[in-house]
Amino acid sequence: MSKIEVNTVAPQCGTTLTLGESGDTVTLGSGASQSGFGRNGSVNWQTSIKTATFTAASGEGYFCNTSGGAFTVNLPSSPSVGDIVAIKDYGSSFNTQNLTIGRGGSNMNGDAVDSVRNTVNESLTLVYADATKGWLAVEEGTGFVGESFIVATGGTITTCGNDKIHTFTGPGTFDVTTVASTAACNQVSYVVVAGGGGGAGTANTDTGGGGGAGGFRETKSPVTPYTASPLCGHGTPGNRVSVSIQAYPITVGGGGNPGPSSNGVAGEGSKGSNSIFATITSAGGGLGIGQGRPSCVPSDSNGGSGGGRGGGGGYGKTGGSGNTPPVTPSQGFPGGTNVPSPQGPPDAASGGGGGASAAGGNGASPGAGPGSGPGGAGVATSITGASVTRAGGGGGGVGGSGGTGGGGDGGGSGTAGTANTGGGGGGAANPPGPGVGGGGGSGIVIIRYKFQ
Repeated sequence: MSKIEVNTVAPQCGTTLTLGESGDTVTLGSGASQSGFGRNGSVNWQTSIKTATFTAASGEGYFCNTSGGAFTVNLPSSPSVGDIVAIKDYGSSFNTQNLTIGRGGSNMNGDAVDSVRNTVNESLTLVYADATKGWLAVEEGTGFVGESFIVATGGTITTCGNDKIHTFTGPGTFDVTTVASTAACNQVSYVVVAGGGGGAGTANTDTGGGGGAGGFRETKSPVTPYTASPLCGHGTPGNRVSVSIQAYPITVGGGGNPGPSSNGVAGEGSKGSNSIFATITSAGGGLGIGQGRPSCVPSDSNGGSGGGRGGGGGYGKTGGSGNTPPVTPSQGFPGGTNVPSPQGPPDAASGGGGGASAAGGNGASPGAGPGSGPGGAGVATSITGASVTRAGGGGGGVGGSGGTGGGGDGGGSGTAGTANTGGGGGGAANPPGPGVGGGGGSGIVIIRYKFQ
């Protein structure tokens, strides 16, 4: 092998210099670098996967895996015009564990701020333009080559980042016409809340129990970035819904009827109705138990959350059962127990209806007002892009406050649960009644998925 040692190679004539012949490969020596040829927007991709904070070098691309925790890639601190850096979301986790691009002292798109990357599967190429604009994005992608996403209709449609949200406040159809090219993107997030139970009415000196909240069920897909409730069931495979091309009928449960003003036993309305999406059913809230009930409890007081126990028919009697039928995680809690009223027998303080995250309060519990138990608290989720609390239980008849999340208050006449929260209706009391109970609030179905 021959070796030529010179400082400059120049053409003998003209301005064109050719190295090698057709079919030859021209290679720089190991460890050598080139300058003056230009990069034409290309980078050399590094084979070591990055999992912790590091400083990038111009001309290099990096596979960044944030699935083990968020970290920062710092851009070169003294860049030259034409410097180039590229990144790729290796772990499909930028949406849950963000990657921060540290500006390294230069502007990014004209602003002196770092960039937080939160788009799943993102690919991004940055080139340094000048001191004014600094680093500019010249190529950006949000997925795989040829990737497709869910296309669907039905309900009220809104968007949040790369996600679409379908909200059903009444019956409808979630009609999927296109599915995603990756299985993970076909798993949808959902919240399914059933109708709340009606609060009991009263005409005698006893008090009506608060209605139980409608069952609350939620599962969050890993590709939809939002804050789910503590009841998120993604960890249980039976809760996951992966859609296919078909029409999915949506049932939104109505609230239970209010209990009437009635002498003697009962004074009860009805339990809430179920809400359904695909294989997921949330059970309607149990009705508030009426005054004068004997030791037996009407089966309709059981439900997603149980109805509170009305006054009379003996004291220390429990309310309806929650999470009926049982699912994991639990869709709701039981209703509260009745106790002797502070005024003494024959009056009795009723229990509040159960909520999605707490049991209904027992009669005369501390802080419950004049005597009846408050409704159990609901639960908050940000599936629509803003945190909203739903599925609160109705308060018992003597001043029991409704549970957060749409539960109606107890009183002379109970107030209704809030529409589309699944809140239970408040129970009634005499005095100051006689009055009717509050009706249960209707349910809601919300579906969220990645669409781009």
